[in-house]
Amino acid sequence: MTTVTPIPSRSLICTLVAGTLLAGAATAAPIATLDRNGAWVSVEAYGPNVIHVSIAVDKAEALKGPGYGILPKASDNAGFRQTSGKDGDTFTSKAMTVHINAAPAPSVPSQMAKYFAPSLAPVGLQVKNAKGETVLDMSGWEMSPQTVNTERTYQVGASFVPQADEHYYGMGQNQESMGPLDLRGRVLDCKHWYDAPAGETVCVPFMVSSKQYGIVWDNPSATRFVAGVNGRTAFQSNVGERVSFFVITGSTPEEIYSGYARLTGKTPIPPKAALGLIQSKARYESQSEVLRVANTYRQKKYPLDVMVVDWFYWTRMGQMDIDPAQFPDPDGMNKQLHDMGMKSIVSIWPRFETSGRYYNELDSKGYLLKDKDGKSVDGLPFRSDRAGAIIDPTNPEARKWFWEKSRDNILSHGFDYPWLDETEPDLVPSGFFYSIGSGDRYHNLFPLLHVEGAAQGMRAWKPNKRVLILSRAAYLGAQRTGALFWSSDIHPSWEALARQVPTGLNMTASGIAYWSSDIGGWQGLPNSTKATKPALLDPSDARETVGQFHDYPELFTRWFQYGTFTPTLRLHGDRKNADIWSFGKQAETVLARYNQLRYQLIPYIYSQSKKTYDTGAPFMRPLWMDFPQDPAVTNIGTQYMFGPAFLVAPVTEQGQTQKDVYLPAGTDWYNFWTNEKLSGGQWVKVAAPIDQMPVFVKAGSIVPMGAEVQSTATRQEIAQILVYPGKNGDFTLYDDDGVSYDYEKGQGTSTRLQWNDAGGKLSVDGGDKGLASNAAKLLKVVGR
Repeated sequence: MTTVTPIPSRSLICTLVAGTLLAGAATAAPIATLDRNGAWVSVEAYGPNVIHVSIAVDKAEALKGPGYGILPKASDNAGFRQTSGKDGDTFTSKAMTVHINAAPAPSVPSQMAKYFAPSLAPVGLQVKNAKGETVLDMSGWEMSPQTVNTERTYQVGASFVPQADEHYYGMGQNQESMGPLDLRGRVLDCKHWYDAPAGETVCVPFMVSSKQYGIVWDNPSATRFVAGVNGRTAFQSNVGERVSFFVITGSTPEEIYSGYARLTGKTPIPPKAALGLIQSKARYESQSEVLRVANTYRQKKYPLDVMVVDWFYWTRMGQMDIDPAQFPDPDGMNKQLHDMGMKSIVSIWPRFETSGRYYNELDSKGYLLKDKDGKSVDGLPFRSDRAGAIIDPTNPEARKWFWEKSRDNILSHGFDYPWLDETEPDLVPSGFFYSIGSGDRYHNLFPLLHVEGAAQGMRAWKPNKRVLILSRAAYLGAQRTGALFWSSDIHPSWEALARQVPTGLNMTASGIAYWSSDIGGWQGLPNSTKATKPALLDPSDARETVGQFHDYPELFTRWFQYGTFTPTLRLHGDRKNADIWSFGKQAETVLARYNQLRYQLIPYIYSQSKKTYDTGAPFMRPLWMDFPQDPAVTNIGTQYMFGPAFLVAPVTEQGQTQKDVYLPAGTDWYNFWTNEKLSGGQWVKVAAPIDQMPVFVKAGSIVPMGAEVQSTATRQEIAQILVYPGKNGDFTLYDDDGVSYDYEKGQGTSTRLQWNDAGGKLSVDGGDKGLASNAAKLLKVVGR
């Protein structure tokens, strides 16, 4: 006999654990808690397409709310109904169906089973999408006893059956690939690891499948992801007392990422300045150098929005001050930058030397990471790193202290935004202890708590000024902090550039929409080059910067071209000069052209930022998101879509002047530089001289191009509306003041542009009346 159980509404079941700031502390009653012969299974919904499954041998563990990164009060069971029968329990909504298998009937164990079968009661489940298709089949779970960092605990995990043609993406930042994107067949260590050989890894345990579902793995300890190896896909975490994960279904990427945003938080629209050029260097040694570079940009009429002051502007690590010898008047410096229409970012580190003015206070209050004996951990012997003890962001009072000192001692001098570096942290927590528990249990948690503490402080300080924070690492929910993420201290090499493209696409597929890399690589330049082909740009007038690295102007230029089509564009690096006129006259000409193009595209990019805020979906995205019916794109990590219009294929080889590019099937494509029209579903050989990175535009696209401005502080008019014919098209142009949170109240301006291909007409509807009246003058139909 089948029973039907009504589900209580969210208002009746949601409670918030008192005193919890950042843990996902929704403790709503689950839809059901099932006993499977001693394995307790808790099922809870977070909207019609998101389900939370928790499995443990201890019922109390199964009933615990989700962990850090998950939003409080996010659970919502209202859309589901439960039916129970002999085959188990089924939970159904309009978007998905989850079936938990019944416990198997008792049987006499075989000889093999007596010795080698798991002692855990088996649990199996299946998930179907709205069409009734099975998209996920969990075949087993594990809890293996072990002692980690003096703590008796378990390795916990779950196994799933991969489908024959299934592909996997996401799981944060992993820089091992030189091109292939699909994670299937790989085993990834999902943990923050600054010293990873291919470049820093960052754990955001959100996997998205080509079968139109995603899994959010709810465990912040070091985690292994086995992606379809020997017929098994699995998550295994080093520390835990339960298995906890979320399944999100959706027929489009937007539906999946909307579910992720509902679960972990929306991606805010960044300040518009974040989308312009950001100029940084490791490091500007004085206030006068910062102003000299900023003034030179204005003299050359090269657009620039942000100047960055990197580390060692202080007198001592952890002193939380500004060295008056280097920066005698930071208030005046920032006023001059603001008068030029620029913003400023300043690096603030979470480390404290023992001889600094705050160390004793922090140590006595228990605000620093501790060893097993309760002593503050100072430095990293295995890296000869004596840079001090690290703040403990799991302690709410320590977070508050750090933010207030950052605000009062540094940001109050006119700096607009902080750069919270060292968010891995370098001083790894494994073997040590936070206030909430061991660093092994919470290995990946630091960047979320540290950055969100500052983000919340910034919004309270200036409630209607958008938060922007540079952050080198992330975790579940980090996108909600207003942070811009980047790939860390990578090498200035062609190999490193090639690794950035697939790295960034899997990071954005993990729900981290604002990702980029240091243009040119961060590490210092080698004394010579390994190039085997003649350099495409003359380095002779750039020796002060590049030395004998003859092809570095070429590398920097190709990197800048790539960066023009990433969510943020930031120049950085440990070299004598890092601005766009320091790599030779030939390079400068090309760099200036792409910088100008970046600013022309800001209306287009800013509109994508609004769409990401609305849906959670990234706008720099792998091809499989936009062309799921084309099997040829499943493993392409060397090219991508930038918004709905642009297909970008970065040049990542030295001396390369042509590149093979795949044009996805189902549409025609236009070469952005030549306007040549080509059919999709084919590889084409594309000319790629040093001033042209291959870029194509999808037929039916509408691309608004902005007028020339020196920064986003100036209101930018639309100078041209490009239409690429061949299909009907539409584009929603969005604009607002670029700095406030008024967009959360719906106060921005949305203007819908629609192209009727048969009639050859563009219609403009919505908020920008001036654009509607001038549209005919601004319109350019490519190829006509």
